[in-house]
Amino acid sequence: MTGQATVLVIDDDPGIRDYLETLVIRQGYRVFTAADGESALENLDTTRPDLITLDAVLPGMDGLETLRRIKQRAPEVPVIMLSGHGQARTIVEAMRLGATDFLRKPFEVEELELAFRKALENRALEEEVKSLRGRVRTEVDGLPMGGDSPKMREVREIIEQVADTDITVLVRGESGTGKEVVARALFQLGNRRNRPFVKVNCAALPSELLESELFGFERGAFTGALKRKLGKFEYANQGTIFLDEISEMAPGLQAKLLQVLQDGEFSRLGGESDVRVDARIIAATNRNLEEAVRNQEFREDLYYRLNVVTILIPPLRERIDAVPLLVEHFLRMYNEQYKKDLEKLSPETMKLLMEYHWPGNVRELENMIKRMVVLGSEQTVLHELSQPPPIRKVSADQEELDLAALGADFSNCQELDLKAISKRASQIAEKKVIERVLGLTRWNRKEAAGRLQISYKALLYKMKENGLSEGR
Repeated sequence: MTGQATVLVIDDDPGIRDYLETLVIRQGYRVFTAADGESALENLDTTRPDLITLDAVLPGMDGLETLRRIKQRAPEVPVIMLSGHGQARTIVEAMRLGATDFLRKPFEVEELELAFRKALENRALEEEVKSLRGRVRTEVDGLPMGGDSPKMREVREIIEQVADTDITVLVRGESGTGKEVVARALFQLGNRRNRPFVKVNCAALPSELLESELFGFERGAFTGALKRKLGKFEYANQGTIFLDEISEMAPGLQAKLLQVLQDGEFSRLGGESDVRVDARIIAATNRNLEEAVRNQEFREDLYYRLNVVTILIPPLRERIDAVPLLVEHFLRMYNEQYKKDLEKLSPETMKLLMEYHWPGNVRELENMIKRMVVLGSEQTVLHELSQPPPIRKVSADQEELDLAALGADFSNCQELDLKAISKRASQIAEKKVIERVLGLTRWNRKEAAGRLQISYKALLYKMKENGLSEGR
């Protein structure tokens, strides 16, 4: 609250009114007085008080009714009730109607000063929170994700609700949907925004390197450890750590992460004592974690610790209304970055962008716009969009399973090995599905792994196992 605060004193006793007016002025406030509730309400818009003292017993409209009407007109203004009786029923009713405090007459000067200070501080805090929420809403609406579908409105609402807390958040969505954008928004709009933001990609390093990256190591912990190294968690102390692709973390590391979530402490590699940290954790994944838990690839207890608040980002194909907003955002960003002037796309290009299925989501759109800006032309992208990946035509007979090729020979009465037949059928189906998804993603293996809900390493293994390579 800025400037000199204004206090409205409502009391029917002239002596008490004059006494309160003198006290209020001595405390450095402006003051208006009223002898009854009716006149106070008539002049409420003129006096515009920051704080009101209200006698519980008034002629005509009593203090409680006056309080009720004040709160209807100006709910944000704190009201301190004063009474010579102090009956419990009156106090309870005053608090229910929204009184900030209740003082019994006679009261000490210090009591009134403290009540004033608390009331004005609380009002200033409420105004700051209101202002912050307004800023959060404005900045969340401006996130480079775009769209006004019900799902995107839900994403924005959750960000607004949890940004200014320390609660653990799990961000889920397909590859390229903007999970890191959400993580950074939670950080920028939170109460730790002036502290470090540390990002770790859990799929980018082998397990043993990831452990030292996250938790650090002591000198002599292993060959080549010539001096102590702090881990990412220590760098994120008092700030936020973003664990991207959390599903790719090895089971042993998952147990160590669980300890951090539970106790706020861990030990460095080769360390003998625990290190305490206070870091907000935001995790992200494009995999089905529930399935990973069922397959014992992800710890169930860690899943529940991470899954406190979940933000699910819909794929771009489910919020196609976002495309024009995102195009405008990326054009502005890359025009500025590369000093170009591709201000607007042609109607033909926009039509193709709106009809495209976007397997790579927002990241794919961003790369397309970046390419257009750098090249100063839409033609390359136009050609690409107008020729979707070819889908191989097959006859109805070819689509049927070749049972004989699977080992199911019905020409005589020999016994059939159902398990072996099922295994071969599964392998053939797996190969076809992987090949089809690789084609749809233009052989972007990381993106294909995300769409198949398996790890990048698992996809490479299955490609090798099935004899698939980009040169096919």
